[in-house]
Amino acid sequence: MSTSDIETIELAFVRRSESEMLERAAAFSALMQTRRSVRDFSTAPISRLLIEQCLITAGSAPSGANRQPWHFAVVSDQSIKQQIRERAEAEEQKFYSNRAPQEWLDVLAPLGTDANKPFLERAPILIVVFSQTSDFDEAGKKQKNYYVSESVGIAAGLLIAALHNAGLATLTHTPSPMKFLNEILARPKTEKALMIVVAGYPETDARVPNIARKTLSEIASFHADRDSS
Repeated sequence: MSTSDIETIELAFVRRSESEMLERAAAFSALMQTRRSVRDFSTAPISRLLIEQCLITAGSAPSGANRQPWHFAVVSDQSIKQQIRERAEAEEQKFYSNRAPQEWLDVLAPLGTDANKPFLERAPILIVVFSQTSDFDEAGKKQKNYYVSESVGIAAGLLIAALHNAGLATLTHTPSPMKFLNEILARPKTEKALMIVVAGYPETDARVPNIARKTLSEIASFHADRDSS
């Protein structure tokens, strides 16, 4: 198939002035700078509609060959959250007791984390992000997906940004291994859990570690023409 045979639609794009773009970029940057990983969640409920809108944003992420190799399992059922917490804490206990090297434990120490994960049961919403190594077409034929980890990582980032933009607190949790999530949530073997995104409102007295983020010069380099401004 040649590129001329591909069906296309008109691009929906708004050209803005540089001043407006800078203003929008600065406002969004300021908003995202307030995002912190929260571990003290309120049990206050969240509307499904709000979560759906954030998931639609996540689903807009670019992906290899547009295969969209992700699935978001949204958990609000208390009994399922309890199961996830119990299984996650069992893995975390092994991690902190045996698996993690001392160097890694020393890095985690200032953050105050341990094997106890009450937020998995207390927060109103858990979103388990799964990556799909393969999928099936309309005829039921198995098809391989490409650039899966990169694609799902971008979608997860958009999800976190969307949740924060909506006014919710978030936390990413990655118990290892995470195969128990497939079992609890009845997901196929062609899917692999990437992370649990915990979402909700923070407790009124929630506190977070006093950490600093790297400066722009530490995270970026610019390779421009010498004559460019």
